[in-house]
Amino acid sequence: MMRTLVPSTAPMVLLLLSVGMVFSGLASVPSAHAITPFNFSSGSPDGLIGMASRPQSPGVVEIEAADDFIATGDTTVNHATFIGLLPSGASLLDVTQLNVEMYRVFPLDSVNPPSGNAPTRVNSPSDFAFESRSSAVVGDLAFTATILAISFTVANTVVNGINKVPNQFTGGEGPATGEEVSFDVTLINPFTLPHDHYFFVPQVELASGNFLWLSAPRPIVGGTGPFTPDLQAWIRDGNLAPDWLRVGTDITHQGPFNGVFSLSGTSTSAAGVPEFPLPAILVGAIALAVVAGLRRFGSTPNFP
Repeated sequence: MMRTLVPSTAPMVLLLLSVGMVFSGLASVPSAHAITPFNFSSGSPDGLIGMASRPQSPGVVEIEAADDFIATGDTTVNHATFIGLLPSGASLLDVTQLNVEMYRVFPLDSVNPPSGNAPTRVNSPSDFAFESRSSAVVGDLAFTATILAISFTVANTVVNGINKVPNQFTGGEGPATGEEVSFDVTLINPFTLPHDHYFFVPQVELASGNFLWLSAPRPIVGGTGPFTPDLQAWIRDGNLAPDWLRVGTDITHQGPFNGVFSLSGTSTSAAGVPEFPLPAILVGAIALAVVAGLRRFGSTPNFP
């Protein structure tokens, strides 16, 4: 004889439908992300060193000086500033090109093992740029330059003495005095950086002479404050590339140094709202609903 459970049917159906609707609604909610301002600043010039950094041009070897920061989330950088020296008497109109580049940390974007032409590549910029922008490319960036001081002196410089091992140590090329200039860069085509550790490279081409990127205290004083790990400034020219040298540890035996720069934009990070594995939850919910319904009505079906 078959027992029927007519009284339990309607409540159980309603319960199952309710459970399904609730979890379907939850599953349709996308993961939330928090968008927050991103700001980084290494502080102000300390007058310890000026590092050449310029694009390649006819008869002129490229030089890249780099210092690091951390993108704390998926970061869009749409603004940058940096401070350096122009030769005394130079006009701001002598600036013919400005580039900014982002490098990741070796061994990313690099040939590994390296050539051996540098004492170490640990914590150096990678061989190849992750992203770059140039005033020579329409739609990349716009910039303004402002003279902060007619006369500013650095205690040491690195321009030509960028040598492969075993001649990497030169002690630097001595003091220099020039015009302290701030460059303000609007990235029309912003940098899009996944969460990672990066090096920032500014380059300025002049009609005559060299741009020298100024150093900042290390660890950071002022700015957005110290961070860990704060890697030191590195430099290379077209003859040393793809390798890099540490400005302080390898070349001058001073420092180590940071470079003066700031970056701003936005950072996106997960806000902690979970995504729901709908199939697993529904299976569990249905099973619990069936058991609960059967227990409520105190009976179980008998099948012929």
